[in-house]
Amino acid sequence: MTSATITLSEFQQPSRLTLLFRYLRRNISLVVGLFIILGLVAFTVIGFLTLDTKDAYPLSAKARQPPSLEYPFGTDFFGRDLYAAMVVGMWQTALIGVLAGAIGTFIGVVLGFTSAYFGGLIDGGIKGVCQVLTPIPVFLIQVVIAGSLDKRSVTIYTMALIVVLLSWMGPTLVIRSQVLSMKERQFVSVAKLSGLGDGGIIFGEMLPNLLPFIAAAFVGQVFSAVFASFYLAVVGLGPLREPLLGNTIWAAQTQGAFFNGWWWWPLAPAVAMVLILSSLALINMGLDELANPRVRRTE
Repeated sequence: MTSATITLSEFQQPSRLTLLFRYLRRNISLVVGLFIILGLVAFTVIGFLTLDTKDAYPLSAKARQPPSLEYPFGTDFFGRDLYAAMVVGMWQTALIGVLAGAIGTFIGVVLGFTSAYFGGLIDGGIKGVCQVLTPIPVFLIQVVIAGSLDKRSVTIYTMALIVVLLSWMGPTLVIRSQVLSMKERQFVSVAKLSGLGDGGIIFGEMLPNLLPFIAAAFVGQVFSAVFASFYLAVVGLGPLREPLLGNTIWAAQTQGAFFNGWWWWPLAPAVAMVLILSSLALINMGLDELANPRVRRTE
């Protein structure tokens, strides 16, 4: 009895929580990326709870003050508390990234499934449009569109829409290739033979298996959207009154912050942008291991 009990305990399957911790211990890039993101979220949440967001806008503090106990990140030429500006700006930058990423990923999933599953002229049309639009330099198109708008009408949501205009082709092609491979597998054939309709096969059988790919595509889209909003703001094409991270750096450039000795002005938003993009890149690498069987490791 004792030996049998020991044998059964040795072959007992680890719990899901144990497997999760083992996977996270192995996937260092995902852990580090999530840790940085959680730290940035905590910074933003604490800031909103302890600060007056009006201090992120001009004429709310003494101008050109270096970092101190009163102003931890200093103030800029326009009299903005850069600590408050960082809190609001990080939230606005994240909002643009999540909105544009979600919309682009949703469009990509819908078009990718429609193209690959139904095939024919639909597949040819969607694939053709993606192949035509993909080589177009997205940056130039975004600059032309943003530059043609009235600066007073540019908002956070306008920037999200500008960013998402040409960001759905990548997810569409990725999801299309995965669906083309998956619809030839045995479980899809069994579902068809059992009388399950197209909707049931797509939402009940195929979509759950593609969630890791969709998550990775979403993180990639958020990365691209955050970067696009950053460089559009840096060249002065964002909502100029808002304390976006890119806007803060653009304002520091226009006022010659480094030449005038105001080194703290562009430093904080630059560090924040590096942390945001690095964390998203690390998370994307970690999700790629989860979604891609070629690089996935097992216990």
